Amino acid sequence: MIAPETPRASATERLLPGASVTQQLPQIPPTAANEPELTGVRNFRDVGGLPTTDGRAVRPGRLFRSGHLAHATEQDAAFLASLGLHTVFDFRNEADRRVEGPDIELPGVRNVNIPLNDPADGKEFWKLVRGGDLAQLREILGDGRAAARMSDSYRKMIVERTAEHSRILHSMAEESVPALMHCAAGKDRAGLSIAITLLALGVEREAIEADYALSNDPHRRYKVRRSSTAPDAMSPEVMELLSPLFDARVEYLRAAFETIDAAWGSAEAYLTQGLGLSARTREMLRERLLTEA
Repeated sequence: MIAPETPRASATERLLPGASVTQQLPQIPPTAANEPELTGVRNFRDVGGLPTTDGRAVRPGRLFRSGHLAHATEQDAAFLASLGLHTVFDFRNEADRRVEGPDIELPGVRNVNIPLNDPADGKEFWKLVRGGDLAQLREILGDGRAAARMSDSYRKMIVERTAEHSRILHSMAEESVPALMHCAAGKDRAGLSIAITLLALGVEREAIEADYALSNDPHRRYKVRRSSTAPDAMSPEVMELLSPLFDARVEYLRAAFETIDAAWGSAEAYLTQGLGLSARTREMLRERLLTEA
């Protein structure tokens, strides 16, 4: 989708196709000193260490998340190959894959594409985001409309993608671990799928939200790139209007959690009734992904 940048950039970075400008945002304290520095893969991290409500934790080296792997360098590929991955879950749709390219092939690793949104969904919307003028962006994104659109997309993924999320969890319970989940930027589709997986493992919601918010770290984010050549194409007001689309705002994830509670009554009912997870499947998942009790 976009040419890779050095991961530890001091500025917050976000992506859109077109000419690039980096938007400076407040610094966030660095995380995980031992985190690998990947050049062509953004937002990579091991989810290991997150605590569960029964005193266990996600086992390091079992569940990873990132942006797409299409631009991975040889060094990135060597590192990813060293993880012993069984499966890479790619949540991009066909439109994403046409723009960014397919994931690199990792020896002995199964690539599973499970699109989590319609390839045509929002096509005209994103065309305006990339090239619309200030007046158009004010109309479609202003007065809280951008953030509302993001929250709504999370709600829809909860109620409309139960079959896909069920497939992911059943696959990991049966064999697909260690696993890496990614979408384009590793923020929304991958972020929500990781959150659902962590719910199934019994990870505390505060810890799930904290992991989700790490996608805002400056070195994880992408540059905003726009095709518009208008003088105000990258103005502060445009950046402010676009910001909700490229932030990992906890309010989006909470909209998903609220939808679970409203539609099913509880996370447990969502997992058992909505996703069809039996007690045995949940236990298998925990055996594969959690530390010993």
